[in-house]
Amino acid sequence: MIDLTYEGNVAVVTMRAGENRLNREFVDRFNEVLDEVESGPPAAMVTTGEGKYYSNGLDLEWLSRDNTEDMRQFVIDVEKLLARLLRFGRVTVAAMNGHTFAAGAMIALTHDFRVMREDRGWFCLPEVDIGIPFSDGMDSLIRHKLPQPTAHIAMVTGHRFTAAEALDSHIANLAVAADQVVPRAVALAAEYAEKSPSILSDIKSRMYAGT
Repeated sequence: MIDLTYEGNVAVVTMRAGENRLNREFVDRFNEVLDEVESGPPAAMVTTGEGKYYSNGLDLEWLSRDNTEDMRQFVIDVEKLLARLLRFGRVTVAAMNGHTFAAGAMIALTHDFRVMREDRGWFCLPEVDIGIPFSDGMDSLIRHKLPQPTAHIAMVTGHRFTAAEALDSHIANLAVAADQVVPRAVALAAEYAEKSPSILSDIKSRMYAGT
């Protein structure tokens, strides 16, 4: 479902669950992988998916089968995962190999850098179209990580940003050919692999206090 490998001093986290929708099993496994990275030596981290999707957001079909109390707890746990990634004691790069939607887009936003495939795949926050409000934590994350005009368009209209638009709107840092997404992300991450994990975590925690 989610694999961890290393390329030199870069941890590469690969999501291999189709559309990589977030459900209980997915979130628990993601946290296990983060535990593994944290217990290892200092290393930067890249996350990516396979095929058409980086992540297509929450697993709404799975959520519809769960009871209300469990669903509330799950949303809290998703927010905890986002907060953990946002404050992670490693430099992080999202290698956006394909569509990056909703909670999947928020996972990408928690990273320090984002590399997007230039020819295919959108970045989108479609909550306005699917009738799901942003939680306070998700709203704060988006507004901290995106310029105000970009956050406004993304949240209010549900616009699907191409790679070129994502670059212009300061969502993505790089847009590259499909076969270069992970290599470029790894190369970028490797530049910062020796940074102190404890200091990185402290800096990010202060920077995003209250998020």
